[in-house]
Amino acid sequence: MPKIVSVETEVPPVKITQKEAAEFAKQLFSKSFKDIGRLLTVFENGEIGSRYFVKDIDWFSKEHTFQEKNDEFIHHAVELGSKVVMKSLSRHQLTLEDIDAIITISTSGIATPSLEARIMNHLPFSSHVKRIPIWGLGCAGGASGLSRAYEYCLAFPKANVLVLSIELCSLTFQHGDRSKSNLIGTSLFADGVACAVVCGDDSPVLKDISHPLPTIFATQSTLLRDSLDVMGWEVKSNGLYVVFSKDIPTLVKNWLRPNVEGFIHDNDLRLEDIKHFVAHPGGRKVIEAYQEALGMDESMTSESMKVLKEYGNMSSVTILYVLKEFMNKGCERGDIGLGTALGPGFSSELLLMRWE
Repeated sequence: MPKIVSVETEVPPVKITQKEAAEFAKQLFSKSFKDIGRLLTVFENGEIGSRYFVKDIDWFSKEHTFQEKNDEFIHHAVELGSKVVMKSLSRHQLTLEDIDAIITISTSGIATPSLEARIMNHLPFSSHVKRIPIWGLGCAGGASGLSRAYEYCLAFPKANVLVLSIELCSLTFQHGDRSKSNLIGTSLFADGVACAVVCGDDSPVLKDISHPLPTIFATQSTLLRDSLDVMGWEVKSNGLYVVFSKDIPTLVKNWLRPNVEGFIHDNDLRLEDIKHFVAHPGGRKVIEAYQEALGMDESMTSESMKVLKEYGNMSSVTILYVLKEFMNKGCERGDIGLGTALGPGFSSELLLMRWE
């Protein structure tokens, strides 16, 4: 079964504390909401301490056109993406020539040619690398990228695949949008970049690795019909406007458990067999909904909560930050992990991993 050999991250340059973000929001939104004090509690109650952006907070105090924001997206995505690719390869002395395919995940900007093509013009990859850009999966994208890499490596057991996730959510901020969705998004979303290396069974890379690695052995994608308005973007003349339903935690509670149970039962497992919960932390309420829906102790979501507190919600990137936490601490051989992320559609991506 294909293995996740490494996960590396690249942190954007500007750190913004939640207190600074709340003060910014207060100045911007106070004239639009009479109850701004009550609404600003989302900054305090969300369990986020800090986030990282590619631009400083003054940049967001001014209007920017869709083109300006997207040009910044491409520039920083290529710069940070190139760095994280090299970092992910260096851990096991991989070279750019060893990479057979790049799966690029992003939903926070638009680029054609796609981001990996631009990165390949900065780094000396083989010109024959398979390029698989995936756009539009939002927060579910990181888990989906790992799943698609697993399937690629099943088809090509000698392959080494990069799963490159780049989200610069801050650049979608709409200065003139005074909606509650934009206010909540301002309290939650952040920028981040991560890259995972997934190798097939016959990859030479695996020969020199003796410690247990997360081995993907099953995946499942699920779409909830008639839920297009739960999460996503509304595309307008000056950019991407966040769609973020207050019903998401309720959907997690009511819909996720039967979805997860069906998936793990199909693989002859029970919830009790899951040792590690590699969950995308959509927000504090979403993490609490995971716990309630799946009957999990708080300790099962501690890594997700840690990432949320330090980095906020980086959309598709976030689950890779969480997975890196598990890989850094080291898991026992035979441990089973469940990866889960929810995104626009409304959809769920699940994958099962065994440390081998």
